[in-house]
Amino acid sequence: MALTAGSGVANPMLEVVALGGLDEFGMNLLVLAMGETVIVVDAGVMFPEPELLGVDLIIPDLTYLRQRGGAGALILTHGHEDHIGGVAHLLPLIDGPVYGTPFTLALVEPKLREHGIDPGGRLRTVRPRDIARVGPFEIEFLRVTHSIPDAVALAIRTPVGTVVHTGDFKIDQTPLDGDHFDVHRLAELGSSGVLALFSDSTNIERTGFTGSELEVVDAFEEIFTSTRGKLIVTAFATSIYRMQILVNLAERFDRRVAFVGRGMVENSQTAQDLGYLRVPPGVLTRDSDVKTLAPEKVLCLATGSQGEPLAALSRMAIDDHRHVSLAPQDTVVFSARAIPGNEKAIDRVINHVARRGADVVYEGIKHVHVSGHGSEEELKLMLSLVRPRCFVPIHGEYRQRSRYARIAERMSSAGGSTRTQVLVPDNGDLLRFDEQGARVADKVPAGRVFIDGTRVGEVADEVLRDRRHLSEDGLVVAVMAINKQTGALEGTPDIVPRGLAVDPNTDELLRQAPGIVTQVVETASVEERTDYGLIKEKIRVELRRYFRKRSGRRPLVLPVIMEI
Repeated sequence: MALTAGSGVANPMLEVVALGGLDEFGMNLLVLAMGETVIVVDAGVMFPEPELLGVDLIIPDLTYLRQRGGAGALILTHGHEDHIGGVAHLLPLIDGPVYGTPFTLALVEPKLREHGIDPGGRLRTVRPRDIARVGPFEIEFLRVTHSIPDAVALAIRTPVGTVVHTGDFKIDQTPLDGDHFDVHRLAELGSSGVLALFSDSTNIERTGFTGSELEVVDAFEEIFTSTRGKLIVTAFATSIYRMQILVNLAERFDRRVAFVGRGMVENSQTAQDLGYLRVPPGVLTRDSDVKTLAPEKVLCLATGSQGEPLAALSRMAIDDHRHVSLAPQDTVVFSARAIPGNEKAIDRVINHVARRGADVVYEGIKHVHVSGHGSEEELKLMLSLVRPRCFVPIHGEYRQRSRYARIAERMSSAGGSTRTQVLVPDNGDLLRFDEQGARVADKVPAGRVFIDGTRVGEVADEVLRDRRHLSEDGLVVAVMAINKQTGALEGTPDIVPRGLAVDPNTDELLRQAPGIVTQVVETASVEERTDYGLIKEKIRVELRRYFRKRSGRRPLVLPVIMEI
């Protein structure tokens, strides 16, 4: 099947530039251009560090695309946030369609609705071996296996040669859905000649092969057998294969399944609608019904694997969830890797779960998670199959990409008549490909832009962002003293405003604000009050909501806790 978008004039020079995804995990976005025709592969986001107050998402700087006048199409490899989370922000710069597999586009659509964007028929569904044409580009979609359904690699044919973009992948020889990695087509492309390979580098530091999704079954069978109370498993909400494995086991062990948390509920429903998740009749239950069931008959699949303060598991851990509470005979399983930077938040949640008396299981204890990315031998196999003239490692920090580059150079020098040219560019490095090879020819604007609600500012210069925010809505510092032993509030909190326009309404707001802080602290549990990261977030959220409702302003709220 072939799909066509626009037309273009062949140009003997191919330009490729990554605006994100190099030397970082997330923000994957690759731009390819020939003459006047531009296409974009993926539009990912990255989640902010805790110190970036008020920042919801980080996206790549799109200045270069604006300078080019936008792009003729957006090509999506799969539905993870680091590949589709920025589609709504990129779409105004895309003049043509958005191509993606069914599950990928099903995850994109609600994101567009949240931003009030009507794609107007621009979302074009593709399947493996389909071909889309955009000017001089011909894009073939190739099945790869990953931790999410419907992942594809891309073979992008151009007048100067074929570019293969792997997307995220591993080579799972026993895929749960029966859709196998398209080794044969990649080998055919390698035999025909490939100009350049852009390959996932994430797990190059892991030797051997990454395990199949089915490898977690044995560990979970043990957990199902030994758990006398509720079983709560937290994983990424896009881990549909993990969901299917757990649903199958729940049926075998006579447990009802409840999806808990917005992401779990929405993604599981989408997967069921498309046939990617099959739940037998009588197995599914609502989270509101969990407390009416015998604990040994319950399996909850919950959000919160990264320690997010307001996610379902985090609320359960502090006994703050409306429908699900933890008890001493329950077992909580973390079936996901820790994204770098989230370790402290995850440890905090594990400690709270332990305080509830529940048993905690994670990858270091039992084999309850397998990666969705190929390890060293799979990445070597990709090089051997494709045999590119030029190789560019992507999707990883510099240490991963440089290691993959060294392996590629060793493989190239070990044999064969043609030596592979290896490039390890940075974000913003403009690569030019022609029949003689490739080179870094220029540097284009690249950086980070962070998203704070409906406002946008440049992360590359955080001072400018703070000045803009402060100039519009001001700053409110909430200072309080909390007893380290009891978690009790000592005295009345102080509210220090800066940059707020003073009027009678403002004075009244500031007089009542200490009461809001007091109420948040006093209604929180002792565990919440003594967990300063959590109580600060609750105070920040409530004060922002209070000022927004009463004045329409959104000041930057900075809680300061003094421990006494």
